[in-house]
Amino acid sequence: MPAKNPRINVVIEKPLYEAVARLAKKDGVSLSLKMRDLVKEALQMEEDIALSAVAVSREKTFRKGKALKHEEVW
Repeated sequence: MPAKNPRINVVIEKPLYEAVARLAKKDGVSLSLKMRDLVKEALQMEEDIALSAVAVSREKTFRKGKALKHEEVW
């Protein structure tokens, strides 16, 4: 039966493989599931970094006098 989800083949160094394998064993999950979870975490961190950069940029141009009040927005 074919897999429902797309697959990615990745070549990694042996120490990295062993580290992920240890984490998977510690968590009681398959190597595949552990890699999936680690990739998700990495993507969330990248997103957080990007959103933080946007926030810092906006903060530099923020002027309290020009900001909308809560009642004006809602």
